[in-house]
Amino acid sequence: MTSATSRPFDPVIRPAGLNGVLVSFGDTLTEPANRAALAFSSAVVREGIDSVEDCAPSLVSVFVQFDPLHLGLDTLRARLSTLLAERDWFSASMPDGRRFIRVPTVYGADHAPQLEEAAEAAGVSVADAVRQMSEARVRVQTIGFAPGQPYLGLLPENWDIPRQTALTKAVPEGALVVAIRQFVLFSVSSPTGWRHVGQTALKLFRPDSDTPFFLRPGDEVQFVEASADVLARHADDPDGGAVIEAIP
Repeated sequence: MTSATSRPFDPVIRPAGLNGVLVSFGDTLTEPANRAALAFSSAVVREGIDSVEDCAPSLVSVFVQFDPLHLGLDTLRARLSTLLAERDWFSASMPDGRRFIRVPTVYGADHAPQLEEAAEAAGVSVADAVRQMSEARVRVQTIGFAPGQPYLGLLPENWDIPRQTALTKAVPEGALVVAIRQFVLFSVSSPTGWRHVGQTALKLFRPDSDTPFFLRPGDEVQFVEASADVLARHADDPDGGAVIEAIP
């Protein structure tokens, strides 16, 4: 059993509606809390608890949906509490099957018009902003807001920049936006309050595929600087020219 002193936050199990519970590993986003959420979600799936219908990680929590006609809340809470006590989830190994994906990305200019504004907010030059963002290897922390759309992080602390005070009316599919030490990569064209700093040709939502969401929580991504010519060359490639490799 893990001692309470070794954990940065005591996990909390709360009811969520009539047929769900939320297991929280933090009240703010941190790398250990996100690691715990991803690892614990995978463990719940492996546990195969009867009448658990779904299990989905978010940034720092895990939502567990169950059939209340066949599984009582107290029983589920006890099973989850036992599983929580088995190890230190904040330092757990990440789930198997993850990938490292390097995505060609055009930074700035007409493709991503808010790069200079974001660099200024981060306190760096445009050149340093591109270098920092294109060298960062970030984790898919969760999928949400739109089909297959990932939140990725964490970026260096200087990228803890605020959202905009007004919405951008729309950014295109494949847009890379930044705020609060995270990237979001857009799976569809959408309004946003985050600054548009890069553009990719990656198709995240593939409704005709057996796996309609290209990225999965736990995958790692690097948005490698590329030219507009490279982006155009991969316009018809759903992978957008990405290089994909398994993480051992």
